[in-house]
Amino acid sequence: IRRPPRSTQSRSSAASDVYKRQGLTFDDVLLVPKYSDITSRSQTSLTTQLSRNISLNIPFVSANMDTVTESSMAVAIARAGGIGIIHRFLTIQEQANEVLKVKRSGSIMIENPYSITADKTIETALDYAENKNISGLLVVDDTSKLIGIVTERDLLFANSKNLIQDVMTKDVVTAKYGISIDDAKDLLHKHRIEKLPLVDESGFVKGLITSKDITNNAAYPNASKDGKGRPLVGAAVGVKGDFLERSESLLDAGADTLVVDIAHGHSENAISTVKHIKKAFPNCELIAGNIATAQGAEDLMKAGVDAVKVGVGSGSICITRVITGSGVPQLTAVMDCAKIGRDYGIPVISDGGTRNSGDATKALAAGASTVMVGSMLGGTDESPGTVLTKNGKRFKIYRGMASLGASIGRKSKENGSTSFDDLNDYVAEGVEAMVPYKGSVVDILKQLTGGVRSGLSYCGAHTIPQMQTNAEFIKMSRAGFAESQPHDVSLM
Repeated sequence: IRRPPRSTQSRSSAASDVYKRQGLTFDDVLLVPKYSDITSRSQTSLTTQLSRNISLNIPFVSANMDTVTESSMAVAIARAGGIGIIHRFLTIQEQANEVLKVKRSGSIMIENPYSITADKTIETALDYAENKNISGLLVVDDTSKLIGIVTERDLLFANSKNLIQDVMTKDVVTAKYGISIDDAKDLLHKHRIEKLPLVDESGFVKGLITSKDITNNAAYPNASKDGKGRPLVGAAVGVKGDFLERSESLLDAGADTLVVDIAHGHSENAISTVKHIKKAFPNCELIAGNIATAQGAEDLMKAGVDAVKVGVGSGSICITRVITGSGVPQLTAVMDCAKIGRDYGIPVISDGGTRNSGDATKALAAGASTVMVGSMLGGTDESPGTVLTKNGKRFKIYRGMASLGASIGRKSKENGSTSFDDLNDYVAEGVEAMVPYKGSVVDILKQLTGGVRSGLSYCGAHTIPQMQTNAEFIKMSRAGFAESQPHDVSLM
């Protein structure tokens, strides 16, 4: 037998090193239970860092996918204490409007309330209100002075061709800009009204307080909020074309964080985009990904990100590993990247592979600060899309953002075309599927947070950082995994 050339030996030795390390995912391990002094799950805290400067009250982020997160999902998850990332497969204005809807959904004082002039038709007002998802409009003159208000009650059964001035309420109860919330509540109650416009000494509109916003503020004490009391929301941008223009519009609309969204985040495209955005908007809280290695995390952190998103090929509708042969099992990827994150003081987000609260707990214990969830939130009332019925059961569409359908949709938004020059040139790395209709996302979030709180208690930890310090994983066999599932019974 001839000895291989030295260079071949070297390559063979390097290749053999690969096999000395084994990648693990959530089903490969369990967390070892530890002594706990926790007598109630309420004694645990789920407060965590999304990024360097943004904290959340629960460690869950809704995925920036067009079948998961638009304004409805973002509002719901922010009210629960997390954050939603508005997907980028919209025009710049459409995406900015989704951000605005989230911000207006929970602010105690709306700074720039929607208004209309009295010479517009009722039909115009109805269309405007429906488009903005609001129940009333302030009526102003050409100089933006308040002259009235029009609400759903005013518009009900009115002739759509009539003018706003024919139906608006002219004797409007107002308050001075800067009024306290308690005083505003007293005025709303005294006059039995739902909307209180705020004006300056000259009568120019400066803001709006509504009874609904005050009620929502009390109803969601755990909500994640910005410095003005508005719900937190993020938005995704790409790495080509209009990303700087899109970033500017989203930040102007109030986005609290931007996510540089690319399948292979450890690339020159991603790193260059991060640097350009940080240079143009140095105060922007920037997240980037996806990556799956310590080196990928470090390179993005050096480029200036405030958090990294970890996960390549681990999503339920992602076929990157099948198509490209590339990826790292999610638990190992999170562990590797979290170690670098600790060195740089930058959080990591586990994105993909989470099917239940146990997976989320393992991801957090492995070092992730938050968990991005997609398929678990798809199929809910708050996810975009309509409910379909098949064989008497209800479903919603759920698709990967590298799927053919999503790519055609993206191309349509970018240049008005719905076809590729050559369909054979496109290689999809995601699939389209249906997920069962699940009702409100609120119930799912309660199950997820409740499960993680229990997971903390089993680790003897009151907080997520304490669990990460205490956590001990044990690898299990296939028999151990089978033992973990319901067995020897007939499920109802």
